[in-house]
Amino acid sequence: MLHYMTVDDLLSLKVGSVLHHLSIKRAIQVLRLNSYQPNCLRRRPSDENNISPAEISQWTNHRVMEWLRSVDLAEYAPNLRGSGVHGGLMVLEPRFNVETMALLLNIPPNKTLLRRHLATHYNLLIGSEAQQLKQECLENPDYTLLTATTKVKPRKLSFGNFGSLRKKKQEESEEYVCPMDVEMPKGRSFQKGFELQIYEDDLDRLDQMDDSEGTVRQIGAFSEGIQNLTSMLKDDEFFKEISNSPNNSVTDEESNA
Repeated sequence: MLHYMTVDDLLSLKVGSVLHHLSIKRAIQVLRLNSYQPNCLRRRPSDENNISPAEISQWTNHRVMEWLRSVDLAEYAPNLRGSGVHGGLMVLEPRFNVETMALLLNIPPNKTLLRRHLATHYNLLIGSEAQQLKQECLENPDYTLLTATTKVKPRKLSFGNFGSLRKKKQEESEEYVCPMDVEMPKGRSFQKGFELQIYEDDLDRLDQMDDSEGTVRQIGAFSEGIQNLTSMLKDDEFFKEISNSPNNSVTDEESNA
């Protein structure tokens, strides 16, 4: 269902904020990256030395607020409650940068030292790859600052000649919130989990192969044993037939004579 959620679906649910649309988009992407495992999201701080961007993308809104408290921004952390900001949005969304974060936290523009403090810790947190994507987005001529009040503009339907509506394919007429071909992060920390999953799947297959090969060997040994036993029984019957045959008794009498 999440794969095929459209922008119109969210608008029909009265979700009109661009920020919230992007938040849902990146949340779906995080779930895809983690094979929709329900326990992948992180709400509480844990042993997070040398934490990777892939792990940060799993942070919930509550965990982001805990991070703000850990970098001496506890005064502004409550402003993020219910904002839709989570780790996936911070790391994966190019339009979401430190300026947007400062606006959502209600840090005044004149508090330059405080904003610089936020920028330093934010950039250290998300990593170099995410920083580069955000910088490229910032340098785009069509860039506009992402704010909480920016609204999604519904697309206008295009009509053909009078009295007729051009029929289009469903894929062309619908705009998905998180398309299947959305660009995935290329960082090693994101690929690690995927490779680990493949590695574990391969191990499972090898275990199954080992089990099946062992079973085949056991069946083969059992079959060979049955064949040997059958051969022995045939030999016994053969010797019994020879010993009981009339020709054999005549030969014995002639030898005695």
